[in-house]
Amino acid sequence: MAKIMDMETKIGRRFEGKVAIVTASTQGIGFAIAERLGLEGASVVISSRKQKNVDEAVEKLKNKGLEVFGVVCHVSNAQHRKDLIQKTVDKYGKIDVIVSNAAVNPSVDPLLRTLESILDKLWEINVKATVLLLQEAAPHLQKGSSIVIISSIAGYNPQPAMAMYGVTKTALLGLTKALATEMAPVTRVNAVAPGFVPTNFAAYITKDEGVKANEEKTLLGRLGTPKDMAAAAAFLASDDACYITGETLIVAGGLPSRL
Repeated sequence: MAKIMDMETKIGRRFEGKVAIVTASTQGIGFAIAERLGLEGASVVISSRKQKNVDEAVEKLKNKGLEVFGVVCHVSNAQHRKDLIQKTVDKYGKIDVIVSNAAVNPSVDPLLRTLESILDKLWEINVKATVLLLQEAAPHLQKGSSIVIISSIAGYNPQPAMAMYGVTKTALLGLTKALATEMAPVTRVNAVAPGFVPTNFAAYITKDEGVKANEEKTLLGRLGTPKDMAAAAAFLASDDACYITGETLIVAGGLPSRL
C-alpha cells in the first residue's frame, strides 16, 4: 500500500470523485489507462468481451486498492453498450470520463484483397461503435466531462499490412473534431494516437526483428509503453486539459505524423 501511495502522490489525484469508463480495458493500453485513472482517484468501470478477462482485471486493480467495477461489453453489441452505460449510472450515478479504446485488426491482407466482411467489422468496431456508445452515454455526461478516443500513428500513414485498420484510425481523427464541435461546451473530446507499443494486440509489428526496426524509426530510440499512453490519456481527460478539445495528441516518440 505504501508503494501505491507513493505513486499516487507522484502522479496526483486529478480524478478524485469522478467516474470513468474505459472500453477494451482488461489488458494492454486500455488496462494501463484504467489503472492510471484509478490511481488518480477515479472510480473506474472496465470492460471487455469475456467475463473471465473482466474478472481477472478487476481483481488486479482491486488488489492495488482501486475502486473498480467490471462489465462485459462487446462494443459492437447494442445491448452490451446499453448495459455498460446503465450499469455505470446505476452504480455511481454519473459519468465524467469515457475512454474509447476498443479496436480490431483481423486481417493483414492488402486493402484490395480484404473481404467485405472484414471491412465491415473494422468499420463497425473501430469507428461506428464509438459513436453508438456516446449516443447512449451523452444524456448522463456531466458538465466538464471528457471523451478520449484512442486512434493510432497508423492513422497518419496506413501501412500495407494494416491498411484498412489505419484508415479507420484516420477516420477517428475526423470523428474527434466532429464530436468536439457537437458536444461542446458540456464535454471535451480529444484523441491519443499511440505509436508502436508492445502489446498482445500489436505483437506482429513489435516482436523479434520488428522491435529494433521500429525503435530506429523513432527519435527517442525506443518503443512506447502502455503507461506512456495512459499518461497522455489521463492528461487529456483531466482538468489540466480544460481548454483543449478537438485535438489529437500523438504519443509516438517522434515518428512522422502528418496527413
